[in-house]
Amino acid sequence: MHKIMTMVRKELIDAARDKRSVMAGLYYAIGTPLLMCGMFMLLIGQISSPEDLNIRIENGESAPDLVKYLSSQGITHGDNQSLTETGEKPDVKDIRLVISEDYAAQMAKGMSAEITLIADNSNEKLQNSIRRLEKELQTYSAEMGSLRLIARGIDPRVIQPIKLNVEDQATPDSKGGVILGVATMTMIYAVFISGMNLAIDTSAGERERNSLALLLSHPVSTTSIVLAKVFAVTVFAMLGLLLTLLISKLAYAFVPWQELGFTVTISTEFIVLMLLIGLPIAVMAASLQLFVSFMAKTFKEAQSYLTLVLIVPMMLSMAASYNIAPDTLQWLPVSGQQQALIAFIKGRELPMLQLLFSSLTTLVIAIGLTIGMERSLKSEKIVFGL
Repeated sequence: MHKIMTMVRKELIDAARDKRSVMAGLYYAIGTPLLMCGMFMLLIGQISSPEDLNIRIENGESAPDLVKYLSSQGITHGDNQSLTETGEKPDVKDIRLVISEDYAAQMAKGMSAEITLIADNSNEKLQNSIRRLEKELQTYSAEMGSLRLIARGIDPRVIQPIKLNVEDQATPDSKGGVILGVATMTMIYAVFISGMNLAIDTSAGERERNSLALLLSHPVSTTSIVLAKVFAVTVFAMLGLLLTLLISKLAYAFVPWQELGFTVTISTEFIVLMLLIGLPIAVMAASLQLFVSFMAKTFKEAQSYLTLVLIVPMMLSMAASYNIAPDTLQWLPVSGQQQALIAFIKGRELPMLQLLFSSLTTLVIAIGLTIGMERSLKSEKIVFGL
């Protein structure tokens, strides 16, 4: 154990000397929570106070009531040739609402009046505007239908045989857990990103500097060397996770969650649980990154391989965050731990059996990769990159 700890200090000192490499690994842990908060603030601003939607309404004089209703909902007729009060041209969406010539006559007769919405629904920038316009038109149509029934002495409730009452039992904290559940994906991924540079540098990097063979020539067992490298990378991975949690706890407090009717709080209990669950993931991430880096012949080749390998935990994390995975993924590494975290955030009972099995599987994979590294370092092809 004394030799292993000496090797760990050596690895950490070597890593600390290269400050750029250390900071490159921690940039994700520092910057991602801030970017997430900025994104949430932008989305909340758009949801709570949507911008006016300027479209082209043709033959609007035939439907003054409809035009007035749409205007009250922030949907107005715009012209690229006109200027706003500030002297700027309005942002007119490429959406046309064509009102038929016989609109007024058809409405007066109590018949269906025709309106045509012309837009490119494949344009991602227009999809939200199109849905917003369709929703307002459907609301206006429903109101007109009720007024027609009332004018004929018919109670509008006649056409509503079922009245659905929804009692939402979700608390503000559990609603906020939906948002925080997605944020856990970035937190878990910080484990893989924070220690990646050190893992490459202490494996493929040492081989390129011809220091790996010198290290193996010392009277230290290969097992001790491998364990020291895994431990050092794990320390950086956990440091990245801790930074992500602390910065998220501070930054999320500035997001106006109350405008959406819920709160998002990163509690001390969540931080402790995240660190406990993240530890076996960090050990597996360190073993995986070191194993792949040793298999690569050069530093750049190791970077390329790890970029592809890290897609797998990212996909598992996304599947757990968005609940698009089959139930079998609840027992796998990363996805199993993340679903347990989401259950804790939402105030549900922690699935202990699922969490223990996925954590145990994570450690078994880490042990297997560590044994594979220990055996590979006894090969000249791996040591000298042949």
